[in-house]
Amino acid sequence: MRKVRITQVKSGIGRTLRQKRTLQALGLRRIHHSLELELNPQLEGMVNKVKHLLVIEEI
Repeated sequence: MRKVRITQVKSGIGRTLRQKRTLQALGLRRIHHSLELELNPQLEGMVNKVKHLLVIEEI
């Protein structure tokens, strides 16, 4: 699996409930919060749903 660093760069305020819950499920809590995750198909789908709020870097 690929390892990626996911950083939230835009707020979830004003987004749909589905997008807010996707951010929560990913474990992102606030702007500039970063996580290092192994990208599997489930996480890749979640990231694609909110990619306009994130910056994704391959490690």
